[in-house]
Amino acid sequence: MRSQVSAAQLKRTLGRADLRAVPESRRALRELLRDWGSTERSEVAELLTSELVTNALVHTDHEAVLTATVGPGGLRVEVRDFVAGEPRPRVPCADGTHGRGLVLVESLADGWGIRKHGVGKSVWFELDADAAA
Repeated sequence: MRSQVSAAQLKRTLGRADLRAVPESRRALRELLRDWGSTERSEVAELLTSELVTNALVHTDHEAVLTATVGPGGLRVEVRDFVAGEPRPRVPCADGTHGRGLVLVESLADGWGIRKHGVGKSVWFELDADAAA
């Protein structure tokens, strides 16, 4: 896993099916958000990031790229994979361990979406800065 952190951006390449990247991504995001907003808002960002990272690693057989940017307007997190097919929110399984990722993103993020690329797609969410204060 290669990573790069600056004052306002985190970019990390996630190895194929490397689920160790989930807690490592959370820790890197926590460091990026150290001085941003409330603890609760940062925890929401970590949760949503781990859901997107997990989805990309579990539902593809390729590496993925995590990018998080903090700016005056807020936080944007994007996870790009290299597989066609658009993810959709679905009803979580009865045991609560599968199917909740995009439902959480949809309900907790201020904005989210899917952007198609020539190869693969990016799933992103945003949290507004105003709500972080």
